[in-house]
Amino acid sequence: PGEAIGTMQLNVMIVDDSMVMRSMIRRTLQLSGLPLGDLHEAANGAEGLETLENHPIDLILADLNMPVMDGETMIEHIRADAAFSHLPILIVSTEGSFRRISLLRSKGAEFVHKPFTPEAIREAVSDLTGVDYDQLTGPEAVSGSGPDF
Repeated sequence: PGEAIGTMQLNVMIVDDSMVMRSMIRRTLQLSGLPLGDLHEAANGAEGLETLENHPIDLILADLNMPVMDGETMIEHIRADAAFSHLPILIVSTEGSFRRISLLRSKGAEFVHKPFTPEAIREAVSDLTGVDYDQLTGPEAVSGSGPDF
């Protein structure tokens, strides 16, 4: 099936030090019904910044607690760079502190708690990017009975 005219495909980067978690987020995105382009992965914030320099990225999903460079530091670098300061960033973390979440939101990042549902990721991505997933129906669309990751 051909792509509808004007359909945006999201090039996404997943930044998490856990390969298992990157795989779960990748799978969740693939099942979300969102129009995905290229999916890139990075194991820490420094790798994420390097990937950002070398690939077109429309959305970043990142953990906070990672070795080498944590997610918050990566966000600060991205927001300080005029070429990338507009990028939507979704933090996917076990971090629960209201203060920390408020701080991250003030830096222009949204937040989804681990464990997450496919719907939580889909809705947060849709809200952040303005890309609508409602046009999809059928087996590609996520049902409400999916697993929690």
